[in-house]
Amino acid sequence: MKQLIKGFMVTLCVTTGLMATEAGKSAADMTSSEANHVRVFTSDNSDGKITPKTIQAAFEKAGFMVEANNDMNAPFKRDFNNTNFDVYNLMVLWKKDTFRELGPKYQKIGLFTPLSMSIYTRKGEKSISVSSITPEGIAAMTGIPADEKALVALGKSIEDALKAAMPKGQFVKLPYKMKSPEGALVHEASFKAGDDWEETKDDLEMKFEGELAPNGFVSPAFVDLNYDLDEHEIDTYEFYDAYSICKIKVIYTVSKLHPEAGAFAPCTMYLYLKKGDDTIHMAFPTVHKWISALNITDKESIDVLLDAQGKFEKILEKITGKKEPVKKEEAAKTAPAKKCNAGAKCGQGKCGGAK
Repeated sequence: MKQLIKGFMVTLCVTTGLMATEAGKSAADMTSSEANHVRVFTSDNSDGKITPKTIQAAFEKAGFMVEANNDMNAPFKRDFNNTNFDVYNLMVLWKKDTFRELGPKYQKIGLFTPLSMSIYTRKGEKSISVSSITPEGIAAMTGIPADEKALVALGKSIEDALKAAMPKGQFVKLPYKMKSPEGALVHEASFKAGDDWEETKDDLEMKFEGELAPNGFVSPAFVDLNYDLDEHEIDTYEFYDAYSICKIKVIYTVSKLHPEAGAFAPCTMYLYLKKGDDTIHMAFPTVHKWISALNITDKESIDVLLDAQGKFEKILEKITGKKEPVKKEEAAKTAPAKKCNAGAKCGQGKCGGAK
């Protein structure tokens, strides 16, 4: 066991802060070429007939698997005695056919499988909005070509589902553009699977799960992505697991000014082993993607995001016995945003426990 953890430590040193994109674009290039990597679809809802449930139904009809659609006002009121919204839900969803097409070729699609969306109405308003990451944003984070057929189709499916759910809606122009990230946008790690990869995997997951709640993180969804591949005789992985991770205090704070932040919350952490390989890979977005994509400037939001990131670094330190700082020069090169620690196989669709 000590040798396994030691191997994890050594490889983590090498891979922390690596570039998340294989497309070869610098962070500055991506910032200048894309106005936003988050989009917001808004509709009048004066009659109140559009709800998170009707939106979920439209996505399910379009072939999406909805793993969670959680009313965040309950934990907001419980933990902070306040909410800024009449409606604020975080929805976690994915398409099996998209992962079947992209998963075997582009392992980093797991950063957005499942995807996250926020569904919200500010207090007193008569509209309802849904935020999501753009296909270009997914491409920039994963290295998948922006014109990849399955990725384009995913973007179109999201648009069609939104229009079906909100027939009078439209995409609205956001009052900001992305800014250059100040840190790594994706955190990656890899380590040897050892003689028994199942034991190694179970040991790692158990350690992560044990550290989530004490550090204020919850896992609203867990998806065994490899199960569907196996069902279709796509023999690429020994396993491919995805965990949705959220921290209530983070989304409560950031959503005050940026309710569209739900496009990144919960974030997704993946863990996989390819057939014939002896190396387990894991990765998750960092908070620098939030700050960059949403052009976050207020101190309260940045502080809570960086605090969450710091807590996760302490989880890694505790598990591996070694702190893994991200070098500034490495951070500038990366395209990822940092903080999805990996977690518990909750699968209960509840994002409401820890502050």
